Amino acid sequence: MTAAELFGGGIAVITGAGAGIGAGLARQASRLGMTVVLVDIDAGAVAALRDELRAAGGTAIDKVCDVRDAEAVQALAAAVHDDLGPVRLLVNNAGVEQFGYLWDTPVDNWRRVVDVNINGVYHGIRAFLPHMLASDTPAWVWNLSSIGGVAVVPLQAPYIMSKHAVLALTECLHLEVQAAGHADHVHVQAVLPGAVVSNIFESAGGVDGGDTDAAESQRAAMLDIKAAAMDPLAAAKVVFDQAAEGRFYLLTQPDYVSSAMIERARVLTSQEAPRLRTERRFDPSRS
Repeated sequence: MTAAELFGGGIAVITGAGAGIGAGLARQASRLGMTVVLVDIDAGAVAALRDELRAAGGTAIDKVCDVRDAEAVQALAAAVHDDLGPVRLLVNNAGVEQFGYLWDTPVDNWRRVVDVNINGVYHGIRAFLPHMLASDTPAWVWNLSSIGGVAVVPLQAPYIMSKHAVLALTECLHLEVQAAGHADHVHVQAVLPGAVVSNIFESAGGVDGGDTDAAESQRAAMLDIKAAAMDPLAAAKVVFDQAAEGRFYLLTQPDYVSSAMIERARVLTSQEAPRLRTERRFDPSRS
């Protein structure tokens, strides 16, 4: 089946929809004919995207919600279920970055990464998945990991850790849905984007003490990578098409992300210690 046949006409809930790949996924979902619930902490961003999608003939609703707040996410899920009906696609995408040596990372910044990148995914699953399991309507859950979920990168430890966690959580959830007897209609998939244009690097946390130069040097390096990053709408189209093919790992740049997966498998198989690389580890121009 095609992406339009699977997802057209259903309801999509996308967190972190205000920018980056979240906005790209929202635009593609709308193009496929989905009713899109745009969720973000940035009210202005999702309001603007709502107006854009409606102007193009789509159906979009903006919701301000902080995914760190379990009760707020529960209320969102209840409202969507009661007002709109069964959710066909849940995208747990909201995420933040952090630069700097781990020992220089402020406690509040660490907690922010964990609360948004990991707890936000958990809150989304806990709030929405029971409704999806209770319905016999086909449904999909996409959790956003990253190429960083199969890599190790210095000066970004909190973010990399969080994306490893999301990938493992998603793999376990995929098995749990099977074990609970719901795999015939609820499909769990992991999204691993490579470099996709967003404002995540600009808004990333840094350090307020210690080696600030190292933290800002890493930010600058990632901003250089952003200059060659993939367009969010193009990335979203790839993700939807791969999901329609029934893949579990959805890769925005298949060759590029797969190479990181292969390297990760090689290192684990050989049981090598991580090695510091002086060259640029990831090249987003590779696809």
